[in-house]
Amino acid sequence: MKRLLTLGASQPKAVKGEKKGYLTAVLHLAPHTSAAVTGKSGHVLNVCPNADGCEIACLNTAGHGGIIRKGETTNAIQEARKARTRWLFSDRAAFLAQLERELRNFARNAERKGMGAALRLNGTSDLDFDGLAPSTVALAESLGLKRYDYTKVASRAKRVRPTYHVTFSLSAGNDNAAGAWLRNGGNVAVVFRTADLPATYTIDGETRPVVNGDDSDLRFLDDVGVIVGLKAKGKARRDQSGFVRDAA
Repeated sequence: MKRLLTLGASQPKAVKGEKKGYLTAVLHLAPHTSAAVTGKSGHVLNVCPNADGCEIACLNTAGHGGIIRKGETTNAIQEARKARTRWLFSDRAAFLAQLERELRNFARNAERKGMGAALRLNGTSDLDFDGLAPSTVALAESLGLKRYDYTKVASRAKRVRPTYHVTFSLSAGNDNAAGAWLRNGGNVAVVFRTADLPATYTIDGETRPVVNGDDSDLRFLDDVGVIVGLKAKGKARRDQSGFVRDAA
């Protein structure tokens, strides 16, 4: 198995983050049910439990992950994400041991370079790693890694603490939860169809300023109580599910 974490230059927004003083490591799994992993109950396991339209327009198809040769249905990036997901559920102990080795190496590398270290374990998934891998999360925090995620699971707000920043993701049908998240002092990410982001946006009666979420992926540097505007990428440009929003 090749390394689990994606680092540096292969992630355009991570490169932008380096200019702000942070190295970024991201764990990319195969989103939703695309890895076709079957649990003990016989059901296909879903790594994005609250997916609502976004499974079609997922960031999984953006960048090199969405480049598929004519006549083919997948590529090496997609297959690697599926392999990681299957490994996580088939041999969690070995998977986490490998992940912890990489976290230690990542932390040392950031320290050598005199930079901060940011970790996103849900690059293309929405799993509760605090519950799934508490010892790994504890290691990440002991190493001084700044964890952050996007989520559609509103209860994840209870997990938020100084070492873990969570941005709620607006999708089809979760406007009420997003509004509550804003009222409780959190930030909400919105994918917009237009190239120009609006100055403000209203969710569930809450009108908030929009910041450019494509400037970097370091969500923990955002002001509190804002809308994080993201431009539609990959298949999201054609989304009509309600996941991608119009600016007006």
